Amino acid sequence: MYILRKPLAVTGILLSAIAPIFLPFLRVPVKGNWNLYQTDTGLFAVTYAFLALCVLGFFLRRVSLYRMFVFVYAAWCLCGFLAVYFKVNNYFGMKLFDGMLAKVIHLKWGWFFFFLGAFILLLSVKKINRVEEPVSDLPPSAGDF
Repeated sequence: MYILRKPLAVTGILLSAIAPIFLPFLRVPVKGNWNLYQTDTGLFAVTYAFLALCVLGFFLRRVSLYRMFVFVYAAWCLCGFLAVYFKVNNYFGMKLFDGMLAKVIHLKWGWFFFFLGAFILLLSVKKINRVEEPVSDLPPSAGDF
């Protein structure tokens, strides 16, 4: 059986919701720091769609549904990071220009908090073993009522 640690879940949801909007993900020389929306709008939209499904599972109090969507969200965060990394390093398809572009555009510290939010969401679900109470053959006494 799984239980949901609500304070961790709320912390992870808030961090995962704030990080893509306000924190820098890429450093572009002329334009400055880019958040996830400026980096890739499709990636931004799908990220928030998966986060919305996590929130839906949280508010419906369906731990199995929440757990499944948290795993999907964490996998999507990893795929999103890899997509941005490979897009920066293989933008033009020519090795010379891609190498120059990769030296100029840098990944920023916003990715750390993006992954931290996903990791906190993963930690918010805990598996517990059910402990059954021993059954007694003795009749209940008058003080047990």
